[in-house]
Amino acid sequence: MRMSKSLRLESITCVRGDRTLFEELNLEIKPGSILRISGDNGSGKSSLLRILCGLLTPHAGKVFWGSDPITEDRDQFHGELIYLGHIPALKADFSAIENLMSLALLGGQSISNEEAMNALREAGLDRQAHRFIRTLSQGQKQRIALSRLLLPQPKSIWILDEPFNALDRDANRALQNLLINHVNRGGIVALSSHQDLQIDDNASVIRLEL
Repeated sequence: MRMSKSLRLESITCVRGDRTLFEELNLEIKPGSILRISGDNGSGKSSLLRILCGLLTPHAGKVFWGSDPITEDRDQFHGELIYLGHIPALKADFSAIENLMSLALLGGQSISNEEAMNALREAGLDRQAHRFIRTLSQGQKQRIALSRLLLPQPKSIWILDEPFNALDRDANRALQNLLINHVNRGGIVALSSHQDLQIDDNASVIRLEL
């Protein structure tokens, strides 16, 4: 996977209700790079990530993928994208493996049962593969959602909202290594986190203020 297109924000302003979260924001995430967004709760971290992936329309400004606005070909752009929100989008009455296969299918990835099991095994969740989500801990739920990043047919743009939430030290370290490997292959990562991370040495960090 080698990308030649950057993800770029030009003069982005975000207004929620009667409050301006940020305005005239310009930034570029080049292939092979990481952006970490920090800031207090309510500062606009999730809104910025949702703007980046086209789920939220900014009050002003545009998001570009390469030279084209992402609104010009949403299907092609979303075909290169994985977005994981800060709350794992898992169905309580589905098993772990059913949830993973469902998430992949919704994201345009058709995977086999074996491929899903391999991803869960790599995440250390093979013993939980057939357990209902409602019986699992928050950390296990987070790791199931993140195991989508371990599937074949990798997407090039990863946009992750608080991906380190509820992870123990080993899972935290494994995720940071996975992100580094992804950008070393030419991928793009944009994430929010209130933690200082080892990957900050390889990342651009911006802080949003209330």
